[in-house]
Amino acid sequence: MIVAVDHVQLAAPAGSEPALRTYYVDVLGMAELPKPPVLAARGGCWFQAGPVQLHLGIEADFRPARKAHPGLRVTDIEAFAERLEAHGAQVRWDAGLPGHRRFYSCDPVGNRLEFLEPVDG
Repeated sequence: MIVAVDHVQLAAPAGSEPALRTYYVDVLGMAELPKPPVLAARGGCWFQAGPVQLHLGIEADFRPARKAHPGLRVTDIEAFAERLEAHGAQVRWDAGLPGHRRFYSCDPVGNRLEFLEPVDG
C-alpha cells in the first residue's frame, strides 16, 4: 500500500549545482539535504521544505521537464510569486484549476514547477 510520496526527482545538467542551490535555497526557501557519500559522487543536490523533498540528479543527455512537473503547495501565493519575480524568475498565472490559485515557473535549468494554494469557499 502506498502511504506517501517520499520525494520527486528532476534532472539537471552537469555543473548546474551552484545555480540549483541558489534557486532552491535562496529563492524558494528550501534547505539543502546532505546526500549519502556514494550518491554525492554522482553530483546533483537534494532539497527539503517541511515534508517535501526535491532531488535534482545529473543527467548526461539532459532535457528539462517542460510538461511533467511537481506541484508545490504554498501559503500566501501572491507574496511567493512576488518573491520569485524579485529574483528574476518568470511567473505564469493559470486560472484553470477550480478552487485554487496557481502559477507556473521554471528552475534555472528549465524544469517546470507548479505552485498552488487552495482558495477558501
